[in-house]
Amino acid sequence: MEQKHPLPPFTLETALEKIQLAEDAWNSQDPERVSKAYTLDSEWRNRDQFVNGREEIVK
Repeated sequence: MEQKHPLPPFTLETALEKIQLAEDAWNSQDPERVSKAYTLDSEWRNRDQFVNGREEIVK
């Protein structure tokens, strides 16, 4: 099982760190990096399109 840091329970400092890490991943526009912020079996929906798992997120 993968564990991402910082881990709960969050303090104000670690919560802000986690938010910044997520923002940095999205802003990188690197699908591989973005996908690692989600679980292996993530399910995304955009209107009529469904994306399942990290592999499809990267596509």
